[in-house]
Amino acid sequence: MSKQEATARWNGNLKEGNGSFSLPKAGYTGDFSFATRFENADGTNPEELVGAAIASCYSMFLSALLSNNGFENNHIDTRASVTLERDDTGPVITDITLTVEADVAGISDDQFQRYVQEAIQKCPISRLYASVNKTVNAQLLTPSN
Repeated sequence: MSKQEATARWNGNLKEGNGSFSLPKAGYTGDFSFATRFENADGTNPEELVGAAIASCYSMFLSALLSNNGFENNHIDTRASVTLERDDTGPVITDITLTVEADVAGISDDQFQRYVQEAIQKCPISRLYASVNKTVNAQLLTPSN
């Protein structure tokens, strides 16, 4: 299979320091800090990147399930909400909720919902976060034939 890389650097102490990350293949870089992670300041944070990763992976996996079973996917829109809380050892991701809207030709809502649940169980990023509670709320935009 493939191996992907990303880099990150943190400068200084936790509260006043800052960090940056790079996704070399995409040529994308971003900055993060204590404030962007824990105080809702503008900028990104690791949990937002987790959300982007699982939303992307999930959409691709659902598309594969649909097409492999003879359905034509026009589009899948997935929004991820990642909850960061504290436990006895510190900050921890406790919940990931995906909200999905899909335009898929010729599928019933029952069939679609089965693929929705299969995708959350099998997409690689979802499997990476197996210990995290994951919920998917999915809406089929196209009525079945």
